[in-house]
Amino acid sequence: MLTNEEVIRQFYTAFQQKEFKTMQELYADSASFQDPAFQHLNANEVKAMWQMLLTRGKDLQLEYKNVQSTPEGGSANWIATYTFSLTGRKVVNNIQAVFTIKDGKITTHNDHFNFYHWAKQAFGWKGYLLGFTGFFRKKVQENARKNLLAFMAKNNFNTA
Repeated sequence: MLTNEEVIRQFYTAFQQKEFKTMQELYADSASFQDPAFQHLNANEVKAMWQMLLTRGKDLQLEYKNVQSTPEGGSANWIATYTFSLTGRKVVNNIQAVFTIKDGKITTHNDHFNFYHWAKQAFGWKGYLLGFTGFFRKKVQENARKNLLAFMAKNNFNTA
């Protein structure tokens, strides 16, 4: 069985190589995920999210560092550089990830980043003016959820 550090490193190495199947296999069947855009995802949803992001993100580049292991899981910092498809704007997002890992599988995964900073990059002046508001964040979350559910339906993911 992999150590917690090995799980995290394998996850981000697969991410860099756009191997979503490897990433999916690292999640427990009861896993959960959330970040400022994707809220309260279950295991099927998080697996679909990574597949959606990797298959749609043609220019995604990823760096990871500061992998830390704890008896319960671990953490890492990662930087995603990509073109935001909705606006065509370049985004460089600095993310802090926290994992709970049990028996070599990720059970919880929480990514933290500055939503306002991301919104300014992704949406330009609209993000600058509105990105700090709860209304704007909620709209982004609703759109992310809608896109994920459509992707899942199209690709025969179980939505239960």
